[in-house]
Amino acid sequence: MRFGKNTFILFLIVMTGLLGFAGCGKKGPPVLPLVKGEKIAAPFDLKYVNAGEKIELTWNHRVDETEAFVKPLGFDVYLAKLTFDSCQGCPFKFEKIGFVSMPSMRFAMGIEKGYKYYFRIQAKGKDNMVSEFSESVLLEYK
Repeated sequence: MRFGKNTFILFLIVMTGLLGFAGCGKKGPPVLPLVKGEKIAAPFDLKYVNAGEKIELTWNHRVDETEAFVKPLGFDVYLAKLTFDSCQGCPFKFEKIGFVSMPSMRFAMGIEKGYKYYFRIQAKGKDNMVSEFSESVLLEYK
């Protein structure tokens, strides 16, 4: 009978140990604690004007005094450029193509025919603090 109790206790110890580690998984990168309001609002109202082989992007930004009161130093501009032959629905990668300092909210560049251009903007502050991305815009230049 004593052998049975020891086996049962050992079984309970092993199961408790296994269940205790069940919540552990792959750890992500460290994240700074978020202080209420201490973040940068995302740019909005991203638009473009296509003038032949040039494009000019414009956007807006507003500091939210309660939710995102940090003022940006400028804006990073991102581009994903695809051919029309690219597979439909395949993921694509945005690359940073420029930085615009405050208070300007305008970016211009040359483009070439035969590509789809996807643009998005991200506000950037001191100590590499960044906002969410703006909505993406698409220009198909045939």
